[in-house]
Amino acid sequence: MINRLFRTKSISQILADANHPEHRLKKTLTAWDLTALGIGAIIGTGIFVLVGTAIVGDEHRPGAGPSIVLSFVLSGFTCALAALCYAEFAAMIPVAGSAYTFSYATLGEFLAWLTGWNLILEYGVACVAVAIGWSGYFNKLLKLAGVELPYWATNPPHWAGGPEGSIANFPAAIIVVLITIILVIGIKESARATGLIVMVKLSVILFFIAVGTPAVSADNWTPFMPNGFEGVRAAAAIIFFAYIGFDAVSTAAEEARNPQRDVPLGILCSLAVCTVLYISVAAVLTGLVPVSQIDIHAPVAEALSLVGYKWGAALVAIGAVAGITSVLIVMMLGQIRVFFAMSRDQLLSPGLSIVHPRFGTPHRATILTGVAVAILASLFRIGDAADMTNIGTFFAFILVCFGVMLLRYTKPDHPRPFRLPFMPLVPLLGMAACLYLMIGLPALTWTRFIAWTIIGIVVYIGYGMRHSKLAVQNGQP
Repeated sequence: MINRLFRTKSISQILADANHPEHRLKKTLTAWDLTALGIGAIIGTGIFVLVGTAIVGDEHRPGAGPSIVLSFVLSGFTCALAALCYAEFAAMIPVAGSAYTFSYATLGEFLAWLTGWNLILEYGVACVAVAIGWSGYFNKLLKLAGVELPYWATNPPHWAGGPEGSIANFPAAIIVVLITIILVIGIKESARATGLIVMVKLSVILFFIAVGTPAVSADNWTPFMPNGFEGVRAAAAIIFFAYIGFDAVSTAAEEARNPQRDVPLGILCSLAVCTVLYISVAAVLTGLVPVSQIDIHAPVAEALSLVGYKWGAALVAIGAVAGITSVLIVMMLGQIRVFFAMSRDQLLSPGLSIVHPRFGTPHRATILTGVAVAILASLFRIGDAADMTNIGTFFAFILVCFGVMLLRYTKPDHPRPFRLPFMPLVPLLGMAACLYLMIGLPALTWTRFIAWTIIGIVVYIGYGMRHSKLAVQNGQP
């Protein structure tokens, strides 16, 4: 029984499965495509929406106030440690599946399943949160144009925390359906669209920094840490969502033309660019208006409105809609590729890994993801979705940090096109930082995470353990 739980899949077998004609994905992505995918996934809901909640706080956690810049530094440092571990793994094992595939090669099938199960939580629930954030900025953009959608069509139902009489968040569901169609058509088309959107939202962020900086008042930065370092940590735990996305680059490794070089480059470059921009935006945002006046729904655009730049608020809203759209594309791409990898290993239904004969995409996994995300995005609130995304991500990051360290000792001679520096200090610090922020999440989030994990264990015992490709090959069904 123990041997079944911790059976590993060799790297050579993983690479061979990736080249099987029935499951082979097109290799079309360049280093620029991967970097654009990373930036496209990282800059979006976190900086345009969740930063407001992180600054102000809510009933579950204290706000960071102006010290939100320290929260971004803390989250960025944690992600940088994990990113280095991802880069070594992705260069060694350039196939779809991200942390799930890495865990299968090092930690065994059971922990790989738990990693994949929590990546479904990370990407799937992140897609829900991002779609809800997109809907909020889209509605604000319509209001600036003099059009207002009815409240019952833009909020979750009352039983899910929405206002009395609301039915569902229809704009959130509609954008998910449209992106699902794009992802079925092809990865290169999705990457090209993401690249264009990235240029738009980078321009908008630079515009916000340029216009907002002269209007900054140092008085708004006092007190700098209204809730002490506990506020900094609590904010870092939620805005960690703002950094999720660099790992989505590794899920597209199988579709890269030169993954050994381009995937580490895409991961590290996208994270570096976004960290600098995040800290700059946070400093300007908290300097523009007092913390008490920051809007938690559209903080960046509303801050410009409050200081008299209503035309600037409209431009930021346009950029936010574009930026959040690109995040949704890449997050859904990540979710689909995790489904694809787990299905190819037969831990999930093999039908999900069938590739479309014309488009070369896993169309069944794409449609399943699109339908599920559209339904959930129309029914849930953004805060609950963000917290669940973060805790699943922390868990996956901890396993990746441990796995890359373990593989250095179990396979020391395996070629490593990118070698993680300062081994084992970097992965140990990465595990400690993730655990530190993970503890800062609300108790309700932990309860939901434990329930999700238990469900995953039941599914694995009931289906995955008996049907997995390794079980069949070893005569253990």
